[in-house]
Amino acid sequence: MTSVQRARRQVRLSRALGLALTPKAVKHFEKRPYPPGEHGRTARRKESDYAVRLREKQRLRAQYMVREKQMARIFEEAHKASGRTGDEMVELLEMRLDAVILRSGFARTILQARQTVLHRHILVDGHIVDRPSQRIMAGQTIQVKPKAATLDPYMAAAAGAHRDVLPEVPDYLDVQLEKLTAKLVRRPKRAEVPITCDVQLVVEYYAR
Repeated sequence: MTSVQRARRQVRLSRALGLALTPKAVKHFEKRPYPPGEHGRTARRKESDYAVRLREKQRLRAQYMVREKQMARIFEEAHKASGRTGDEMVELLEMRLDAVILRSGFARTILQARQTVLHRHILVDGHIVDRPSQRIMAGQTIQVKPKAATLDPYMAAAAGAHRDVLPEVPDYLDVQLEKLTAKLVRRPKRAEVPITCDVQLVVEYYAR
């Protein structure tokens, strides 16, 4: 799949889910803020409870680009934890390596963050990690590999080029953007995570 095809797919998915998943999708979404297809402009019929929960689950999945099996495993882990299941789910998702890269400003989208990891450009505590799903624990440091840091995309990131489309760096991260390093200082809290989703509906979807 080419970059153009991926971009179009993200725009179409954005319209289907009712939120812009990428900066490029924002402009398209503003022009056509209705679902794709010939019936996209027409008023929707009243949705079933299942359909509403399914859409919220799909929204959460899309914002982190996780597969269904991964999401189901995260729900099971969160369900066994002592805290609120929805909050636990989001916090576990936010501790994924690709999510930390995105929040740190090293990439513009979650897709770019994933590619950064898959291209073996990221070090975790000095070691190359090539799994976007790698969980980062409090105290661990991530950085762009020195050799890769000289590439144009990372030089732009170090100069703050992505800050116009990303939320402020959350308090659970200590980021030195010019050095392309970031440390997870503590576990994220749900209230700090900038996602669009009713996580309780996601919990209800998996608990059905």
